Amino acid sequence: MDEKKWQAEKFEANRPHLRAVAYRMLGSRAEAEDAVQEAFLRLSRADISDVDNLSGWLTTVTARICLDWLRSRKSRREEPLTIHVPEPVVSHEAGTGTDPEHDALLADSVGLALLVVLEKLTPAERLAFVLHDMFDIAFDDIAKIVERTSVATASSPAAPGAGCRERRLSRKPISGANAM
Repeated sequence: MDEKKWQAEKFEANRPHLRAVAYRMLGSRAEAEDAVQEAFLRLSRADISDVDNLSGWLTTVTARICLDWLRSRKSRREEPLTIHVPEPVVSHEAGTGTDPEHDALLADSVGLALLVVLEKLTPAERLAFVLHDMFDIAFDDIAKIVERTSVATASSPAAPGAGCRERRLSRKPISGANAM
């Protein structure tokens, strides 16, 4: 089999995962698709003969593209004119037994809360959150992508429980609470 054809088949097998990573990073299906296409272009130009895990390589490339785009937004100070609500992604695969209507309602209810959390994070923290919490990628692997140490990545505000620790530490006692 021709190597370019093999790369294209492997890429297509990973496309849903890459689109999910990009969508959760960028919050837009159109931008997510653009990021996935950019990853495909980089794959077609790259020498991947030393790559042991093509799926991991593609995830890393896609995540870095999204990270660059998020940083670019911040440096250009792009601000939406209205409150940005992520576009819902509803997928139903035959035979899985899932209810598309239920999935859509659940995605809508969780989507806004997740957006609030993601908007408060820096691009690197956002990437760490998405890769770790949504795709169960280890902080050691994420640290390589965001070019930070594993300890710094795991202790970032995007790490599980970090927000709870911050709130606990900054909590002030309610005046008169002990009077009861």
